[in-house]
Amino acid sequence: MIVNPVAGAKSTRRHWPDISRLLKHIGLSFDFAYTEGIGHAIELARDAAVEGYRYVVAVGGDGTVHEVANGILSSCGARETMLGVISTGTGGDFARSLGIPRTYGPACSTIVANRQSHVDVGVVEFMRRGQKEQRYFVNGAGIGFDAAVVETIERSIKHFHGTIPYVLGLLRTLVCYRNKSVIINSGGKPEKQRIVTMVVANGAYFGGGMRVAPAADLHDGKFDVMTVHDIGKLGLLRAFPRIYKGTHVTHPRVFMDKAIEISVETSERVPVQADGEFLGVGPATFRILPAALTVSV
Repeated sequence: MIVNPVAGAKSTRRHWPDISRLLKHIGLSFDFAYTEGIGHAIELARDAAVEGYRYVVAVGGDGTVHEVANGILSSCGARETMLGVISTGTGGDFARSLGIPRTYGPACSTIVANRQSHVDVGVVEFMRRGQKEQRYFVNGAGIGFDAAVVETIERSIKHFHGTIPYVLGLLRTLVCYRNKSVIINSGGKPEKQRIVTMVVANGAYFGGGMRVAPAADLHDGKFDVMTVHDIGKLGLLRAFPRIYKGTHVTHPRVFMDKAIEISVETSERVPVQADGEFLGVGPATFRILPAALTVSV
């Protein structure tokens, strides 16, 4: 059990004793460790997989799941290690996309049920401090406005709970954000475009329950790619509420596509995010690894 005590506006530390007692009551034997900062869950999960732990469970939010998955996938024991999720964070979008209960009682029962799902995983290459880096993602990634919102949230308003951080981050980012000129290459067909954002979806939900990619399937070996083409701020605000029902996909400035690999070239500073975590900037390349991770469901 890899427990992020600050997840869920620091509520996970308060809930962990109850979760721990419940897990023991239903017969699970386990070790646990608290994370101590950004990136620590990657290290803990990698070590656990190498040491032969069959289950590595993320207790926290989507950021915790993201790091634990990266730790498992970057280890030599990735194929033998199952990811479990007890969602106690602000969003819970990966759990929502996969149908894992988002309250810890039913989620604990899921851990001991021994049901498995082999899900697709994304890999994103991006730039950070002038160097090319790579990160796995399980739910989705993006470049442009959505990543700028994530960057804003991480800098100033992450302590709020639920969908509030995303809405506040969106409004704050909207004030100074400018649409970006990029070259998008999917299937060997580079196209110069001016976009608000591009979301590369593995799962259906983002930002605490928004149905960004309502048709996305974690098992189909493809990304659902949502590109919002050049649109003004007022038009974006008007269209935004539709994203909670998934009806934004019929908007004339929204384009949906399927892809197994897609790259974005740009000469501007364009932020990149994965699973709601700010990573760096473009250019960026996204590719899918079919059925690369086993998840307890």
